[in-house]
Amino acid sequence: MKKRRLGRSDLYVTELGLGCMSIGTDEKAAHEIIEAALEEGINYFDTADLYDFGVNEEIVGKTLKSVREKVIIATKVGNRWKPDHSSWTWDPSKVYIKEAVKNSLKRLGTDYIDLYQLHGGTIDDPIDETIEAFEELVSEGVIRYYGISSIRPNVIREYVEKSHIVSVMMQYSILDRRPEEEALPLLAEHSVGVVTRGPLAKGLLSDKLLDKASGKGYLDYSLDELSEVLPRLKEKVGIGRSFTEVALQYNLANPAVASVVAGASSVEQIRSNAAVVRSQPLTDEEVSVIKELTKGSVYLEHR
Repeated sequence: MKKRRLGRSDLYVTELGLGCMSIGTDEKAAHEIIEAALEEGINYFDTADLYDFGVNEEIVGKTLKSVREKVIIATKVGNRWKPDHSSWTWDPSKVYIKEAVKNSLKRLGTDYIDLYQLHGGTIDDPIDETIEAFEELVSEGVIRYYGISSIRPNVIREYVEKSHIVSVMMQYSILDRRPEEEALPLLAEHSVGVVTRGPLAKGLLSDKLLDKASGKGYLDYSLDELSEVLPRLKEKVGIGRSFTEVALQYNLANPAVASVVAGASSVEQIRSNAAVVRSQPLTDEEVSVIKELTKGSVYLEHR
């Protein structure tokens, strides 16, 4: 599988990454999914301390232990579970980040994290303090690089200007083109890599199309609009290829994108996703058709 450089780092991530949140807590089943990903050549595994109260990190770390030097493990910090696990609070403080990383290292069974990401963020955070925490962890050799997971342009701008982030993870798909207005051009200009999530828009961009639609539609698309747009997309650019292929290749067509992170709850799903990422890229004409048929970023309100 092809790899792309993540920003200015020396991390070369596969074009498809495994979003580990969906692998579940059945250790045997999760192990099989991760092993299938490795067999398909995937080297980028994304988890978070929030997932399954840390169990996800434990499973990922245990399964990847024998190939640790050959893979890139990304995890996240900032969401702090309450003691009763009823909900979590947001804590981007330096004290918490430096405490949480120790717990993630222990659960992952490793002495370093390749990419440590702030799991969200607002413009009201103590951003300078947060950056200081990540910078110290880099200098201590605890993490190799750091990034943020955010779709907020104002937050992204702050980190681009003030920090040494190498990546931004963000939601991006044919039906969610908000990043195209500002974030993707800005990050490409500053050589910050982009890792995308949600490429299938909750299944709407899979071959099941409207079977996955809810009565509320999706973002700024009403159900009626989806009923019109999705079949037209299928007709114009989905002939001879699966719609999943079109969706993943659309993300990869943007030069700012380093990797598309997709979840998988079965071995078959990870193999299918890997196959479509290896397929023929979209042509410039196909990308243009998709943009003509969908709402551009300027029509979508930043949330």
